[in-house]
Amino acid sequence: MQKLKKIPLDLLILLLWMLLALVVASNPFFSKTFISKLILAPVLLFIPGYAMTIALYPKRDDLETIERIALSFGISIAAVPLFGLVLSFTSGIKLTSIMTSLFLFTLILVLIATFRQRKLHEDQRFYVRSNKLLDLIDNEFNSNKTVKDRLSTGILIFTLVLAISLVYFVITVPKIGEKFTEFYILGQEGKADNYSTELKFNSPSQVLIGVANHEYVPVNYTVQVVLEKEIMTDIWFSLDHDETWEQNVTYVPEKTGKNLKLEFWLFKEDNFTAPYRELNMWVNIGT
Repeated sequence: MQKLKKIPLDLLILLLWMLLALVVASNPFFSKTFISKLILAPVLLFIPGYAMTIALYPKRDDLETIERIALSFGISIAAVPLFGLVLSFTSGIKLTSIMTSLFLFTLILVLIATFRQRKLHEDQRFYVRSNKLLDLIDNEFNSNKTVKDRLSTGILIFTLVLAISLVYFVITVPKIGEKFTEFYILGQEGKADNYSTELKFNSPSQVLIGVANHEYVPVNYTVQVVLEKEIMTDIWFSLDHDETWEQNVTYVPEKTGKNLKLEFWLFKEDNFTAPYRELNMWVNIGT
């Protein structure tokens, strides 16, 4: 607790916000709600850059406030894609991994900023006052400023708002990519090999079947297990977008023979004209 008291209030708020964002990002309940976008947007657009700005420029007079704000947004907007690029070569780009990386990055910067600020006299440190925004507006647009200065400030603010709006639009608007459905079968070890190909007549057998919906809309599916064109099992279920269904499906072979064709058919929206996806393997069935 003593260490937390040593961290400036604005930086402590940043860390608490980052922790909240990490919880939201890792909880599927919040993933599709507006509150998640409200909490995650500052993390992606402002907080890491603000922490770096304080770490680099801990003195109050190092930067003007408008420059400090602009730099905070600019660094954050640039840093997030870089983290995504690094993660794409390591653990993969996932919201949880990005938020974890940004939290650790921000934590390191907060510790550096706190260390550097504590080496300064209290009057020299940059800190956020409750009326800072009003002071900023009055300072940047008062009559003592030349027309050129006010015009430059206006252009900077407009560019900043435009950049933030574009990034927020990219974050919040759903990306419609290729629409498809994954359909797969797995062996006894949960891998795409070592399938049971030696079966017994009139004896129950199982296979793990998986379906993943990437159609961007809820879809009704039907899975059929077929032996030599004869349906043995018929299963119906519905999936939302990005939802996955996996189940051990039981079927009972009622034929014997060598190299019989065992098929798995997937139908979409009760359209049984032809399978939407199909898989097959060759099995031997004895008595």
